[in-house]
Amino acid sequence: MPSRTRSVVPGAALATAVALLSPAGAYAATAPGSSAPGPSAPGPVGGRWTAAPAPGGGARPSAQDRPYFYLEGAPGTVLEDRLALTNSGGSAVTLRLRGGPTGPGGWISTAGKEVRVPPRTRAAVPFTVTVPRDAAPGDHPAALVAEGGGRTATVPVHLRVTGPALAALSVEDVAVERRGSAAVIRYVLANRGNTPLTPRLAVDADGLFGPALRRAARTLPVTLPPGRRVPLTEPWPDPPALDSVDVRLTVTAAGGAHGTAGGSYTAVPWGAAALPSVGLLAGVALWRVRRRRRAAEPRPGSSAAEASQGSSQEPCAAAVTASRAGADA
Repeated sequence: MPSRTRSVVPGAALATAVALLSPAGAYAATAPGSSAPGPSAPGPVGGRWTAAPAPGGGARPSAQDRPYFYLEGAPGTVLEDRLALTNSGGSAVTLRLRGGPTGPGGWISTAGKEVRVPPRTRAAVPFTVTVPRDAAPGDHPAALVAEGGGRTATVPVHLRVTGPALAALSVEDVAVERRGSAAVIRYVLANRGNTPLTPRLAVDADGLFGPALRRAARTLPVTLPPGRRVPLTEPWPDPPALDSVDVRLTVTAAGGAHGTAGGSYTAVPWGAAALPSVGLLAGVALWRVRRRRRAAEPRPGSSAAEASQGSSQEPCAAAVTASRAGADA
């Protein structure tokens, strides 16, 4: 499995390794048990070749060989290892080498950009990983890529930069969306530290009428590499139909990582949402009816009002006259 970190190749040795990577293929090691390669029958274009971490100490490949590279060092150091290219075909193959895909892949330098491997031969190609001085401590996955003969092989490189570990996690952009009778909580998790994190999530929601949701912390099926932001969703199959709710998400992870954030959610059914409009229309109709009634009533000072007032005063005058005549009698 993981091998020990190897020191940097001395300048003279590295120059020799580059010289050995000439198209003549003198640097390639002959497969165990066979003589120096001579003329051979032609085989398929590109041959049959594989790429894997080279066995330690020049040993033969076996089932116990490393499935990937594991290198570890502090910022500013240079790490070294070897890539084994095995050509089991009947014709030579030329392979192009590079680090990939991005990021730490740019820290990798091979002894040559192209390697010609004779038939039935295994070649061990040195490469170095230069860790930048400002590299953040933690895991930095990369890979070595070999291409040739219409094929591509990728060998993982697990690079760990030593230094104090920092576990930091945040939850962002919390929002609740209604989906028919259900709802979904959207949020983003961000790893702000330098170590991979497996977060745990707890959900709480409180409305005007009391608790609306209580979901205990559980481990999420996701692993966040350092610096990664991942959008996620949380289903809510039975949200309240009429309430104003405050939703709060709490995330935790190993190493003391902790983050919390919330969002608001107002649930209003269609009928309740239509009530303000209905009330407004009813108010306008009542105002119009009252206005028409007021317009139909006689205004003070108008002829109709005076006639009405005169007719109402005549009986009173007749009653006063009758009362006076009775007094005279």
